[in-house]
Amino acid sequence: METDRLILRYRRVGEAAIYRQLWTERDPRVPPQRRIDPEGRPTVADIAAEVRAERANSGPGILAVERKGTADVIGYCGLIFPGNAPPDEPELVYELLRAAHGRGYATEASRAVVTWASEAGYRRLWATVWDWNVASRRVLEKLGFRETGRVEPDSVNGHSLLAVRE
Repeated sequence: METDRLILRYRRVGEAAIYRQLWTERDPRVPPQRRIDPEGRPTVADIAAEVRAERANSGPGILAVERKGTADVIGYCGLIFPGNAPPDEPELVYELLRAAHGRGYATEASRAVVTWASEAGYRRLWATVWDWNVASRRVLEKLGFRETGRVEPDSVNGHSLLAVRE
């Protein structure tokens, strides 16, 4: 997929260090299982194995977000199919390196994925977002997602909000 400023393509094993960097940059309010653990996991090798395994799945999956003209990978964006969701209702996911924040890249990349999903026949998309993540909540709003009112409270990390786009 291409946008005005970005190329979205399958992730490559050789980019695992970039995806691990995302783990190191996560907000301290993100739950521990989504941050680097005391043993340093996931390692670059762990993430490389995950990227290798993704290629066996169908659909767009999680795509690298690359800036056109520079070939800099600045994060990922795509669709996942959580085990507890209907198979025809994927979840939109995205995460960018901090250096890429505030430039509209998340909205641009996500809009391309949402358009692809619509053209592929997906009628409903989901997204989860932390209540304190105002920037991501704005991205979802721009894309036509609405918060459902369903909240998964977490007294330590904030509340996880569920959003939907019909």
